[in-house]
Parts: sequence; structure tokens; C-alpha cells
Amino acid sequence: MQQNNTGINVPSKKKLFFKVNENFSSYLKNYNRNIPLPLQYDDLLRFNQSISLLNAKGEDTLWQTVYYQESDMIELFESLTYIYTLLKADGDKDILKHLTVSRVDYCTFGNSKPFRIRIINRLNDNYDHFYVKVADASRIYGLELEETLSPNSVMYMYDKNTLIEEHIAGIPGDDFILKNLEESKFNQIRIAKEFVKFNERCFVRLLGDMRSYNYVVDITPDIESLQYRMRAIDFDQQSYEGRMNFYLPQYFKENNPIIFLGIKHMKPETVRQYQLEERSLIGIRYKASKERVEDLLELMKKDTLAPKAKVDQLKKELAKHHKNKEFLKLNSMGELVEKNIQLLLSKDFLQSNLSDSPAQF
Repeated sequence: MQQNNTGINVPSKKKLFFKVNENFSSYLKNYNRNIPLPLQYDDLLRFNQSISLLNAKGEDTLWQTVYYQESDMIELFESLTYIYTLLKADGDKDILKHLTVSRVDYCTFGNSKPFRIRIINRLNDNYDHFYVKVADASRIYGLELEETLSPNSVMYMYDKNTLIEEHIAGIPGDDFILKNLEESKFNQIRIAKEFVKFNERCFVRLLGDMRSYNYVVDITPDIESLQYRMRAIDFDQQSYEGRMNFYLPQYFKENNPIIFLGIKHMKPETVRQYQLEERSLIGIRYKASKERVEDLLELMKKDTLAPKAKVDQLKKELAKHHKNKEFLKLNSMGELVEKNIQLLLSKDFLQSNLSDSPAQF
């Protein structure tokens, strides 16, 4: 963890990548995540031309649309459409004849330098996306924890050095904050409530860097109103940084407009109620997937997911926060995640200290 010249916490400039070890690979195969793929990430690096991708306003999106020689393109696009059927239709080849690759975009800005693949259904011109990334063990642990402990299901596949992820639909958090907060009082309360729950989900399983552009908001029409669900879309910072506040979305200034809604509409006891509700739900999800979560945590505990200095810093801050010296005996990020979950299950998990955030409820 570093600080910029304003004192605001920022992530390390470059996150280290961690390979998927043999035991973790076996776990992923056991739970149908380790699937042989017809291409690898490096195959997509063979593009010979690229142009900047602009949005509807003519602004640079930081993505580049890439192009391949025709001989490479035919083979790559066939493989990409088949990967899409694996992701969405269990590899049903009957739908392949209706699918085509419309565009391949490449982002050099993100840690994982992802490729985004746009797939078109030629029957109705409907399109969908998925991502091809370098496989990073910490990110895959994050995806597994999302699948088992959050209310969201995520579809992804892994093979050797390659990670395939589905596109998670929703309004990007920064766009949502800019355009969707001028709602009725009732909906503003629901937005603030969901942020409290999202904050808990991230802190319990130590998912960091949930600034507004790293999550989306899914809006569902409900009886006379709307329901909101905040979903992480970036799992690069699963149990990596050393500063505890990095795992609490409330401490990122980008999220302050939603914090202000909480100040306006909710009392501390209301926030406490929503925190307890979400912890109870996490506990229920843990018990429903107990064997899988325990298998995952056993692997996590023995794996290296962050430099030792970051582990040492985080265990001291968690020990101080929870008033629990047991954290000081731990030696890996996986052990810290497990201890956090154990405290939650024993009803001894302390709420985050909102009074220290940039803006408090």
C-alpha cells in the first residue's frame, strides 16, 4: 500500500501475479473450472494492428481494437466462439453456426491486460462479451469467494496460463453515482443500504480496491420501486494489500456520494442492523457451501498471495481492529481470510469503524 501526496490510500503501482499451483489446479478441475481451452492468452497477442476505441462521445476508452492477419483471424475467431459456447452453453456446438466474433479489444491499462471479446448472434444481431486474461491465482481465489460467499454467481474458466471470465452486466459504479442518485428518498435509502451490505461482503472476505469503477450496480424493478445490487467486477486485489482500510469501500473518496446518502437517511443503529443482516447471509452461504469453502481456504492458507510485508501489516491492523491477538500468529493471506470468516461465524466480527471514514453514516 502506498499513499499519494494527498494522503489518500492507493494500491501498489503494479500488483504481482501468482501462478496457479498444482493443488489449486486440481481443486478447480474438481469444481469444473479447469477446462481445456482451444487457445491461450498469448495467442491473442499476435495482432498486427490496433486503433484506439472511442466511446459515443468520441472520448478515449483506454481500450484498443486489435486486428489480425486473415490466416490467424480465422483460427482465433473459431476458437473464441467455441469458448463462448463453453462459457454460456456447456460447449453445445449446435449454436456455433449462429455466432461470430464482432470485435476484439485490448486494454493495456489494467493489471491483467485483458482482451474483451464481442460475440454477435447473427440470428438477431444481439451481442455479448467475455474476457480473456492472464491467469492469476489471487484473482481466481477472489472469483471463488465471490461464487461461494456472495449473492452472485460468476462464470469463469481456467486453463494453464489463461483465465476466461463472463461479462458482468450492470451500470458501472462511477456512472451510477453520476447519473442515478437523484432518486426518491425511498430508493436513496435502498442504495445506501446496499452499499452497507456490499461494504461488509468485501471486508469479510478481504476483497480490496472497490472504488466506484471496480463494481457495477444491477437495478431490478420491484413493486412500486427498484432494488439495487452492487457487484464486484475486479478481483485483482483479493487479499493482496497490507492496509485494512483498503478492503472497506467506504474509505474510497470515489464512493463518498453514496456515503452522503447514508448520512442523510440512516442512523448508526440502522447501519448496524444492515451489517448484521449481511453477515448472517454470508454465514448461511458458507454453511450451504461448507465443504467447497473449506477446501478453498485450506489451499489459500498454504499459498503465497502477497509479499510478506503486506501480510504482516494487515494482520497487525486486523488484530487491532478486532481486538484479537490471534491474528498476530497468522502467516498468510489465506489464514487472515479464514480468521475473519471464523469471527463472523462465531458472531464476534466487529463492524467497520465508520467514524474514521472520509464520510460517515
